[in-house]
Amino acid sequence: MRRKDREMDILFGEEVIDNSQYGVLSLREGDGVYSIPLSIVRDKSTLYFHCALEGKKNSLISDGDTVSAVFVSYAKVPNLFSEEELKEVAKNKNNITSKIYTTEYSSAIVIGKIYKVTEEIGKVNALRFICEKYTPDMMDYFSAAIDSSLSKTDVYKIEVENLTSKRKKFGKDREELKFMKKE
Repeated sequence: MRRKDREMDILFGEEVIDNSQYGVLSLREGDGVYSIPLSIVRDKSTLYFHCALEGKKNSLISDGDTVSAVFVSYAKVPNLFSEEELKEVAKNKNNITSKIYTTEYSSAIVIGKIYKVTEEIGKVNALRFICEKYTPDMMDYFSAAIDSSLSKTDVYKIEVENLTSKRKKFGKDREELKFMKKE
């Protein structure tokens, strides 16, 4: 990571994954890469997602392949200054890009090995994790959903081998929080 001052720890990366609405999975496709946004959930150091039994992504996955997934749980262009303050801040040209034309963010990148979950209990548990994250108020209907769709659903897991995370955020003093500094 080039910007070590923005590097965060593994716990932060796990929070980014847990708080992201989706992750973007990247798979090898011939000489290139195929990337797709998915509803991904984390259980300890394993990620899970589900999909239909057939499709492009399924055809590109082989057990044990190395894959990556990217997560962004927060992204916002900060509004640090009033109109009057902006005029003053802009006098220092270095501030223009670092404090005005910039984005705060929290991101994580996972590298891991992917495997198809084949045991029924493993599939059901993974789907439960997914539903608890994305539809927690609908868990009363989970068993019915499993009964109607388990045979039509593939589940994959990614065993995390490497997790890196990064943050750019400004504190109350309008200075960037660096080296894992908290507000």
